[in-house]
Amino acid sequence: MAGYGNPKLPARLVREAWGFLRRATGDDAYERYLGHWQAHHADRGPPLDRKAFHAAELQRRWSGIKRCC
Repeated sequence: MAGYGNPKLPARLVREAWGFLRRATGDDAYERYLGHWQAHHADRGPPLDRKAFHAAELQRRWSGIKRCC
């Protein structure tokens, strides 16, 4: 690959694409929750563990009416 630019560029692109895919699908939701919790709620007790977080998210997403008609 000599002469083809930065050899670390493909690895960076893969990392960025993987990060985008995780954000787009919600796969990184627990990590984002922990970051938000640390920034805004750290003084209110410990954060939810991963299992409790996902249970709360399922409840939030699927409770109530989710259709127009």
